Amino acid sequence: MVLALFLGGLIVGLAVLAVLAIIVIAVIMYFVGLYNSLVTFKNNIDRSFSNIDVLLKQRHDELPKLIETCKGYMQYEQKTLQAVTEARTAFMRATTPSEKAQADNMVSGALKTLFAVAEKYPDLKANTNFMQLQGRITELETQIAAQRSAYNEDVNAFNIRIAQIPANLVAGFMGLQPHALFQVAEADREDVKVSFT
Repeated sequence: MVLALFLGGLIVGLAVLAVLAIIVIAVIMYFVGLYNSLVTFKNNIDRSFSNIDVLLKQRHDELPKLIETCKGYMQYEQKTLQAVTEARTAFMRATTPSEKAQADNMVSGALKTLFAVAEKYPDLKANTNFMQLQGRITELETQIAAQRSAYNEDVNAFNIRIAQIPANLVAGFMGLQPHALFQVAEADREDVKVSFT
């Protein structure tokens, strides 16, 4: 009888240990899955920004051709051409996503002004090289806008995830911080003023 009680207690003890082991394994698996999902979110942001960066580089490579095409026609618009050149230089110096976003806003604003000013020059507007470059840069601007949207979606999902409980604990352990959304510069919200005087 003592042996039966001992065996019964041993079986109950082993069952309790098995249940505890299953619970511990489940908790560990949950946190491993949570960690992996946060890594995926972080990498999605990096990928999204790299996609923007590729398009910004393509636009950056097209700008010298556009400036050279415009120089002969826009003799009195050196300020406009200089703004495009300075914005391009700022992009070349930018190293962080924040600096690149700021430089990108400068380039977008300068291009908007350049294309608006080009309206004053019918010969330039009729130039085949100018039209092709303008079309290419406009296409790149559209692609950049789409990639910014995808980047912001990834950043938003990441920021929400790292703020939720218990992901915020794992995110804190990993040293993850919220990312800033890609935002439009104040200057880009304003209409471009075109003067034909």
